[in-house]
Amino acid sequence: MKAVKEEFYSKKRWQNWLNKVKESKFTLSEPDEKNAGSSGAVFVYVMDDVILACLKVIARCERKVIPREEAISEIDKIREIVSEANESLGEDADLMLESLRTSLAAVFVSCQRYIAGDYSKDEPIGDIIKKALEAEGQDKMENAFDILSQIGARVIGGETLPEASMADLPYGIVAELLDGIEAISAAMIGDTSYKEDDGTVDADEEI
Repeated sequence: MKAVKEEFYSKKRWQNWLNKVKESKFTLSEPDEKNAGSSGAVFVYVMDDVILACLKVIARCERKVIPREEAISEIDKIREIVSEANESLGEDADLMLESLRTSLAAVFVSCQRYIAGDYSKDEPIGDIIKKALEAEGQDKMENAFDILSQIGARVIGGETLPEASMADLPYGIVAELLDGIEAISAAMIGDTSYKEDDGTVDADEEI
């Protein structure tokens, strides 16, 4: 039996992910090489899950199931869920979650910019990344954020991030934001089921 889906992402779904993060007992350094990185994989799954929800919004907008204004509003709803304060999951997990939220901030604004069509394809992406880094170096983070959202919109539109530019990135906010944009590209390649989303779910499917 099918039912109309009332939301693309729910507080319950996000809380389930937070519970899994806590259960993973994530630490930034794991002495056991067999398990190294295994607990950190949960953050990759969280990122993918949120991004796919955003891509479903875009897919439904492109199929004219929902108007642009509603699609932009739905992205805002997902952002609000992800940004809501939560209890500590452990010192290291809290740090990773904060980094994840920074990366997802770029995802949300990129999706909204793509939906609105508010971006230009003229300038090479590598040059735009340099501009974002320059803005970060001048502590003009709002400018850097705005610049990177244009890149994200273009990635959603099918363009790719230049490997050379990504390889030479210094650690910082721009790098974290670009992690989110890179994750969009990976999600679009890895799971295309979002394109066929028709706005319904099985009655017993958890969303």
